[in-house]
Amino acid sequence: MRTFLKRIGTIVLFAIIALCLAPTLVPPFLDRIYYRGPASDHFDGQRFFNPGFRDEAHGGPQRFANRWLNGERAKWPERVAITPGKPGQVGQGDMVATWIGHSTVLIQAGGLNILADPIWAERSSPFSFVGPKRAREPGVRFEDLPKIDLVLISHNHYDHMDVPTLKRLWERDRPLMVTSLGNDTILRDAGIDARALDWGGKLAIASGAEVIVTRNHHWGSRWGTDRNRALWSAFSVRTAAGNIFFAGDTGWGDGSWVGEAAAFGPYRLAIIPIGAYEPRDFMKTNHVDPGEAVRIFQGLNAGTGLGVHWGTFQLTFEGIDDPPRRLGAELRARGVPANRFVTTEVGRAFRVP
Repeated sequence: MRTFLKRIGTIVLFAIIALCLAPTLVPPFLDRIYYRGPASDHFDGQRFFNPGFRDEAHGGPQRFANRWLNGERAKWPERVAITPGKPGQVGQGDMVATWIGHSTVLIQAGGLNILADPIWAERSSPFSFVGPKRAREPGVRFEDLPKIDLVLISHNHYDHMDVPTLKRLWERDRPLMVTSLGNDTILRDAGIDARALDWGGKLAIASGAEVIVTRNHHWGSRWGTDRNRALWSAFSVRTAAGNIFFAGDTGWGDGSWVGEAAAFGPYRLAIIPIGAYEPRDFMKTNHVDPGEAVRIFQGLNAGTGLGVHWGTFQLTFEGIDDPPRRLGAELRARGVPANRFVTTEVGRAFRVP
């Protein structure tokens, strides 16, 4: 009976994934227009796209779900024991980064507390009762967060735009929320004020710092038929303690976006995804693997890299610890010192050289 219920739960989960990935399965009334503006090299007047990749496919959600149900995925532990951290004060010239889980990172630099793609939810899902569940608790308890000055929101997938978390942050701290075009409409509906910029857009922020929205290679959707109605992005943040790059969620694409981002450096810290990459025939246009993550790091010529987007929500087929293990192998193969591009346990702050 227990096995039967578990299988039913898995089927329900992938029904949700199918809804999110296959527009033809979702009734048209779930479509929404988040942004109106002139056509550009990445917006056709209706939907955004990756330049040069208008016809990219996602491999078929049905086939992905069947392979998941047939046991091709690695088995993850239900919970990984962690010790939550408690961020402290940071000197003006120092930079301290704390991986909180998935793509959520707290960066303290130049008198600013910056939070990237914050999610404290138990599930990455439009529903609280079903969907990918946390294997790691957040590395910092929400109530232990320092006052947040700046929040970066890369795109509107549920594992990166967690509206309940963003609402808590807005009500508590009134931080500056920066995202890319169209995502501000979703946040505004929840009573959250946000600044939305196109790729290349710049915004002066507190302490003489600046945030720049930069191109990466991904897609966006909340329900399926709203696919690519809002833009996805990476970010460059210039602070008095050095520059930070946050890649958001990205595939490699043609790789030219890396050079565009490098022009806003030099970077003291580059935060780059390394997980959710298997099977490659399905994920390669959406998520980089560790080898591609190292190529991004080298292309940015960053001082230090931090690998994120792994070990928190099981979204794909690889084992929970495969991303950092493969990252280590890729660094050795390319002759990059291991201390240049690191992974940490959640909640463990590290001082960026």
